[in-house]
Amino acid sequence: MWSDNETTEDLLGFKVHADLIAEVINDPDLLPITMGIFGDWGSGKSSILKILSNHLKQEEDGTFVLYFNGWLFEGYDDAKAALLESIIKEFEENKRFTPEIKQKAKKLIKSVNWMRILGLGFKNIALPVADAYFTGGVSILPFLAGKLSKIDGSHIIENLQGDGAENFLKSLVEDLPKDDPSMLVREFRENFKELIKESKISKLVIIIDDLDRCQPDRIIENLEAIKLFLNVENTAFIIGADPRIVRHAISHRFKVRDVEPGTTNRVVDDYLEKLIQIPYYLPKLSDSEVETYISLLICKRELDLKIFQKVLDTFNEYREKNRYSVFGLTNIKEVIGPDDYEKLSKSLGSLPALSSIITQSLYGNPRQIKRFLNTFILRNRLAKVANISGFDESVLAKLMILEYTELPLFLKLYEWQSTKEGRPDQILELENKCSEYSETDFKEFLTKGDYSNWNKDKVIQWLKVEPALCEIDLRDYYWISRDNISSTISGASLIPPIIKSTYNKLNQEGLPVKATKAIIKKDVMLLNESELNQFLEFAVAMAQRNQESTLSYKLFQFMIEEGVRGSEESYKYLLNLIDLEKIPPAIGVDLRSLKNNPVLGDFLSELLSTSNSKVAKAFKK
Repeated sequence: MWSDNETTEDLLGFKVHADLIAEVINDPDLLPITMGIFGDWGSGKSSILKILSNHLKQEEDGTFVLYFNGWLFEGYDDAKAALLESIIKEFEENKRFTPEIKQKAKKLIKSVNWMRILGLGFKNIALPVADAYFTGGVSILPFLAGKLSKIDGSHIIENLQGDGAENFLKSLVEDLPKDDPSMLVREFRENFKELIKESKISKLVIIIDDLDRCQPDRIIENLEAIKLFLNVENTAFIIGADPRIVRHAISHRFKVRDVEPGTTNRVVDDYLEKLIQIPYYLPKLSDSEVETYISLLICKRELDLKIFQKVLDTFNEYREKNRYSVFGLTNIKEVIGPDDYEKLSKSLGSLPALSSIITQSLYGNPRQIKRFLNTFILRNRLAKVANISGFDESVLAKLMILEYTELPLFLKLYEWQSTKEGRPDQILELENKCSEYSETDFKEFLTKGDYSNWNKDKVIQWLKVEPALCEIDLRDYYWISRDNISSTISGASLIPPIIKSTYNKLNQEGLPVKATKAIIKKDVMLLNESELNQFLEFAVAMAQRNQESTLSYKLFQFMIEEGVRGSEESYKYLLNLIDLEKIPPAIGVDLRSLKNNPVLGDFLSELLSTSNSKVAKAFKK
């Protein structure tokens, strides 16, 4: 099994990204700077930031690196103040700094507490002020200290402990000059700048990860803290986030609709450019990188730690010379013994050959690949615990690819094999025709026959990959996967959170049509291509599970009306899979509006013309 946490162990060749970011940070002419390391959920942002942090900490040029998880500030009353305080506390508590520096840091923390009052109101600060007063530490708020010194002590205690503490504190600062808040900001920046200078560090690098897990307001508070208070000379802020989540936070904050970059509404674009000077987008993994990643993950699981380190060193040397080719068994063979090589060969099975399909199915996402492999390992262990004889990991791997790529086809294959003692005639015919025919002829065969749902490039590629399934008894393999067959949507744990949350927003009974279409425009249509494909596949799988739910079909109808890319093809695919008798009759009325649709028109007429189902009758009225 493999951990899903970020790591400094570079199995993806991501060090090149960390090196590039470090090069930018180390250019004094570019400081101060704020960089955004942008990527989708599970793309490897956190691992790159960990590698970067370790790299910078090893430099002996006076660099001071602080690493924060933005999500840690989610529960604070004021995330902005919490971030400021956490950063300054590092100066106060780190052993490398002198007592004088630590004392300056303490004073800065007092300034943060004061700004907390001005920024939040008084209910959230009354208790801390009371505690400070009772313990003799009221000097943490110099302005309040002066005010409190003029009031009878018994009245202070009574007012700070009572229900009117908020109004009491508010009354103390009513005469504060209006420009004092900005003065405090300027003073804080100057003091912070002085703290860095007197600390004798060449640059301060603050890495903030997981910002996209925060609520929208918290995201903006953290970003504004950086720009307003901390972005002074010799500082670099590196922020890891999904850019779409940040864009959503900005649109939420300013109550504007986010649109595609480059269009007329530039509020979100302009604000993001103001906060993030240099955006750096992580690329998705290529087929060769996925194959290499899988090979290294298997090596880590199967090999002794010292031997694996040799493999990793060899991989790093290889990557410096060749960034495009697969680092696989052939390369690994040179640094391991024959016994280990044989063990790896068995463990890898057909996974490398399936890497291109894994890339398409899991969209080159390292987290999804790792979770897929963890499920593969668990099922393989289950086969051993159950003493299944003749079990072939390669067959399991191939079937799981179909399960995660095309769940409806995986379920159809289950139906076929369940009536043929595990050896369905249909898979025999498909594999034979696939090997006999040219690709063009095979696609024509699929179109004209009963296999139109199998007429997809990635499915055809799957059919070609060894091992062939026509001579395999598939019952044991489906027995291992029976949990997904009977109860859940396979691969749900591999669906990015943004896909699930978007679908859940739409999957609400009683949601007005206008609200549904607004969510489609705001959330669905702004997904990138790979995520939109995942969303549509997820919607198809959900609809197949809930065949009698009107809502499942309505969703596709609305997406087609709003012009969502690929929605027509996905709806066609879904209707091909569904038992017409289970589709609610009301959907037939909706389908009538699609009679002239270039993708669905002829298909619907042919599908429903000879059917006596209620949905067909409603369509033909």
